[in-house]
Amino acid sequence: MKKPSLKELIIFENEHYLLLNKPSHVATLNDRNDPNNLLDWVRELVADAQACHRLDKETSGCLAFAKNPEAYRNLAIQFEKRKVQKVYHAIADGLHEFKEERVLLPILQLNNGLVTINRQEGKPAETIFTTLEAYRSHTLIECRPVTGRMHQIRIHLKSLNAPISGDDAYGGKPLMLSDIKRNFNLKKDTEERPLISRVALHAYALSFADVDGSPISVEAPYFKDFSVAIKQLSKHR
Repeated sequence: MKKPSLKELIIFENEHYLLLNKPSHVATLNDRNDPNNLLDWVRELVADAQACHRLDKETSGCLAFAKNPEAYRNLAIQFEKRKVQKVYHAIADGLHEFKEERVLLPILQLNNGLVTINRQEGKPAETIFTTLEAYRSHTLIECRPVTGRMHQIRIHLKSLNAPISGDDAYGGKPLMLSDIKRNFNLKKDTEERPLISRVALHAYALSFADVDGSPISVEAPYFKDFSVAIKQLSKHR
């Protein structure tokens, strides 16, 4: 992807941390298949920056970078002790009424870059889900991961028969306007494209303690593709 203006992505900055609203389709760290990654871009501003956690390439939203080793250590300890509060928003296929729905299912990483639920060999994983808005055939869900396993939200939502829209790796279907709009007519000789051409998952909020113990809490606005999808779902409910 084309390199964005980093300054436009900053949602919080102080002497210790730089928090960005990560765009989709860009890796957090160096990816062998794609030289573009956020860490390299951030290091053009802060030479010693380190990524404190990761988001999947297609996931957008809150991502924290430490400017110095002390700050990195401070946040790493909070992640280890599960004191970092993370909130994601996902558009899921189907209608679901979740109220603090707690999923405790162990996750095993596979050799193909995906994960599966495995009660014998998997690592403990916990996520809490709450419905924010129900549409005609989709649901906007708040996801609060307690642990931080790879693809945790995606596989846990699949286990609830609520795969994330656009997440074909875990059973999600493309979010098409023709599926939600009555009397939809496609122009002749044109091919319909999904409303959101990625996994519909956004890291909406992040809260943790600064080096001096003071609270840092941020929210990342939706990017245009996620906003458009929500707008169309609301319009054609």
